[in-house]
Amino acid sequence: MPLFDLPLEQLKTYLPARVEPDDFDAFWRDTLADARQHPLNATFEQVNYGLQAQETFDVTFNGFGGQPVKAWLLLPRRRSGPLPCVVEYIGYGGGRGFPTDWLLWSSVGFAHLVMDTRGQGSGWLFGATPDLYGQGGNPSVPGFMTQGILDPQHYYYRRVFTDAVRAVEAARSHPAVDPERIAVAGGSQGGGITIAAAGLEPAVKAAMPDVPFLCHYRRATELVDTAPYNEITRFCLTHRDKVDIVFRTLSYFDGVNLAARATATALFSVGLMDQVCPPSTVYAAYNHWAGPKEIRVYPYNQHEGGGNFHTIEKVRFLTSLWR
Repeated sequence: MPLFDLPLEQLKTYLPARVEPDDFDAFWRDTLADARQHPLNATFEQVNYGLQAQETFDVTFNGFGGQPVKAWLLLPRRRSGPLPCVVEYIGYGGGRGFPTDWLLWSSVGFAHLVMDTRGQGSGWLFGATPDLYGQGGNPSVPGFMTQGILDPQHYYYRRVFTDAVRAVEAARSHPAVDPERIAVAGGSQGGGITIAAAGLEPAVKAAMPDVPFLCHYRRATELVDTAPYNEITRFCLTHRDKVDIVFRTLSYFDGVNLAARATATALFSVGLMDQVCPPSTVYAAYNHWAGPKEIRVYPYNQHEGGGNFHTIEKVRFLTSLWR
């Protein structure tokens, strides 16, 4: 796959104008205030999956609308005092799976909370959290990108991003976690949710968005016709009279706008041949990021990004902050 987006030198300075509604901050302030009217009710039930080096907990907390969201919490058995915690979000279509799918950060010596994604978990790893809100009230293309897309109050990612913030609160509530050392992480959709959590929750001190999805939507739909962005394209193809409404809704959930509010120390990654999350959409969020930041560039990689090479970069990044 050849390079298809802007040259790297232009990507480094690519800073598109942000398009956001006047009530962006009020929208999210009210959304989170509504969620917090419901008690968090985070519970941690110890479970045994045969792991000798980790303690494992089946987590339930109340997310958007007070609806239950599942997660795993993994803790290293050998620990002395509260630990930094990585809150991780999952790629499109995936769910929390088994704890044995998530051994990295507890092996490094950190607490690790893995949030299930409501309504997902049938594309690759399985999930356990239904989306009780349903389709969001409008016709939609199969998938999640256009559920409720004609009204930001009903859009699917309003619920997911709210769950993501509440997941941070759940992690901070556990006595084994140092509430002042919270990192968020994820790849693709998980990277987009990572940006949202960092932009909406000041308690997040570090962020690691890998090849992030959910950024610079309009440019993404104009550059590529790959899933999942093509769900938006197909909706607009059919609903020709709703294009402006669609992109107004998406502006409330655009990683470019949320990155501009994120002050955590960040490590991004990008694949320059990525036809799922085009490089310019990643750089748009990266260049608008308000806090300290670094990015690792993988010139010949597509949506896999840096893979295990970047895993080592993330371990070095986070241990340099908190060891």
